[in-house]
Order: sequence, then structure tokens, then C-alpha cells
Amino acid sequence: MRVTKKLLLGSVVVTAALGLAACAPTAETPSGGATDGGGPSEVTVGIVTSESGPLAGYGKQYLDAFEAGLDYATDGTGEIDGTTITIENRDDAGDPDKAVTAVKELIGEGVNIIAGTASSGVALAVAEQAEQNQVLYISGPAAADAVTGINDYTFRSGRQSAQDVATAGTFLDDIEGRTVTVFAQDNAFGQGNVAAVEAILGGQGATVNSVLVAEDATEFTPFAQQVLAGEPDLVFVAWAGATSGAMWQAMSQQGVLDEIPVVTGLGDAATFGAYGEASEKINFLNHYFPGAPDNDVNTAMVEAIEEAGGTPDLFSPDGFNAAIMIVQAIKEGKGDVDAMVAALEGFEFEGPKGSMTVRESDHALIQDMYQVKLVADGGTFVPELVDTVAADEVAPAEAE
Repeated sequence: MRVTKKLLLGSVVVTAALGLAACAPTAETPSGGATDGGGPSEVTVGIVTSESGPLAGYGKQYLDAFEAGLDYATDGTGEIDGTTITIENRDDAGDPDKAVTAVKELIGEGVNIIAGTASSGVALAVAEQAEQNQVLYISGPAAADAVTGINDYTFRSGRQSAQDVATAGTFLDDIEGRTVTVFAQDNAFGQGNVAAVEAILGGQGATVNSVLVAEDATEFTPFAQQVLAGEPDLVFVAWAGATSGAMWQAMSQQGVLDEIPVVTGLGDAATFGAYGEASEKINFLNHYFPGAPDNDVNTAMVEAIEEAGGTPDLFSPDGFNAAIMIVQAIKEGKGDVDAMVAALEGFEFEGPKGSMTVRESDHALIQDMYQVKLVADGGTFVPELVDTVAADEVAPAEAE
């Protein structure tokens, strides 16, 4: 058994009530025999993510890209060194309880690799199960910083909130003495962004406050008015899901975008038209859009997704990276969880965004980020790359 290096963060202690699951069967006795190289003849990977619910669109991006990434990483064979990789998908609907139930069922069936999760709340709950049951877990688009370093068994295939915030900071001059308001949903993702802004921009001398909105809210005018009344020097918006359009409409109608500089993450393609004429007033940090990176892996991913009838989008790299990481873990770890964990610590690989590094100490995924603007194009808006921000400039502080 591995000794956990990091203490569970206080913000996620509430997930303890989700209960314990039986330990997974040992990897030394995989079903179906072994290959000539000593690995199991078959490994089942459980993909637990949102196929329904408010983050279903993110789940689809991840799943489409994961399929493309598995094909890429196995040269179209679906196996590595004689080990066949079988995928079993489960829909968590963005519900931590539903996700934990699915993970327990998968572990009970002998699965010792779990991946996926678009929701940060789900990721934190699944990470706890990974530690309790000693299985490998690779989180997906979930961005909460608390996922990084939470335990020895948890990795991530996407970026985290601290990388978003650090990228936002690259738009600014000296912010010492300025006031920054974080406008976000009152969930793990939003709270994680508040903590990241406090740590990063607050660490540069800014005063940080927040306006947090209930996740099920549908009327945003009062909250936009609250932001405006606070007269901050900068507004950092952290938002995800289907209510983005209504939120931005309220921000625009209440004059926030005219009165105060606003920086936010550029969402998926479905949100590009949500900003309307205000698009050119917003500073966008960006995790990914298909035209941002220029490399062979990105080209291969985009072509594969499009050929399958999908559309590459914001969280496509997360699915593609996850497949590459899982193939690496199985190849080097031969199905043994501790060996698979070791195979990923310090792993460097070429992903759709270019060079990626799994930081050994806390499993953060170090990667480039982007500055982007939206430009008018035939009655709609499309993203245009302003600058690539080097991975080391926005690397999160190591989790303690």
C-alpha cells in the first residue's frame, strides 16, 4: 500500500460521508491470464463522466477525444504490448453520489483504472474513492485545484484553476493595491477559483473579494448589480455550463463590461456567440481551441474527431491526454496500480497542446496556456490567438 503524501484538503472533507467501498481485487491476478511481457491480457478502464446533466457537453468533448486518443496511442489496435484495453462508460450526470456509486460498482468488478469527470465536485469525491480502494484515477476537465496533490493515486489530464488565474494575470500590469472581484458559481469549481485568485493575484498585492452565485440560479441581474456596486478594478469571471449565456447577458445589460475590465476563460464553441457585441470588450484566457496549437498531435486529434462526426472543442485535449496517460500506465505498470502510478509520475509526452509534464511531486499537469480574443466573422464570433503563455510561467505552486 502506498503512503499518502498529501493531507485531504479541508474543503473536501465533506465527501467523507460518501462512505467506504471494498478494496479492489489485486492487480497481480488479472482475469484472463497474462501476456508474454508479464502484463494482463486485458485491462478494463472505467470512464465516469457527464453524459447527461448540465455538463453533458463537456463530457461528450472528453469522450470523443478519448476515443481518438486511444486509437492514436495504440496505433489503431486498442491494445498495448498484447494487453487489450476495454472501456466501460458510466454517466455521473454531474452528481457526486451517482459517480461514487458507479466507481464502487466498477471497482467491485475488478476495475483499477478510473478516468473522466467534468465536475470538480465529482472529481473530489472520486479521488477519495481512489485513495480508499488504491486504484489509479485520472481526472478530466474538472479544474478545482484541490484535485492536485489530494493523494498518491489521483492525476489529472487537463488544466486546473491556478493555471487559469495565472494566465489571467499575464494580461495585467502591476496590480498591487487593486481590488479584484471573482464572479463565479458557488460550487467546487467557483470556490477553487476564488482560492486561486486569492493565492495568486492576492499574493501580488491585490485585495480579492467574491460574488458567488447558486449553481441552480437562472436570474443573474442582481448579482451583476452587486459586482458593479463593488467598483472593483478587475473582474475575474469563472463560469461553466449551460447558464453562461444568460449570465453574460446580465453582465452586459447592467453595464459591467463597459465600466470595469473583465477577464475570463474562453469557454467551448457553444459559448462564442453568448457575449454578443461585448465580445471584443472581454480579455480571454484559454485552455484550448482547435486553432491555438500548431503541432502534429493536435492535427491528428482534430482530424480523428472530425472524421468520427464530432467537433474538437475546449476539453478535447483532456480526453486525448487521458488516453495517452492510460496507455503509458498500462505499458509500464503491467496492470499493477503502484507501478502504474510510478509510470505516470514525471511522465513527459506530446499532447495536442504540445509538451506536457506530469509533475512528480503532486501530479499537476504542466502545460502551455493561451491569450485569446473573439473577432467578428460573418455575423458570429470566432477565437483568434493573441499569445501562447509558456507552461512554466503559469505552473501552479506545488501542493503541500
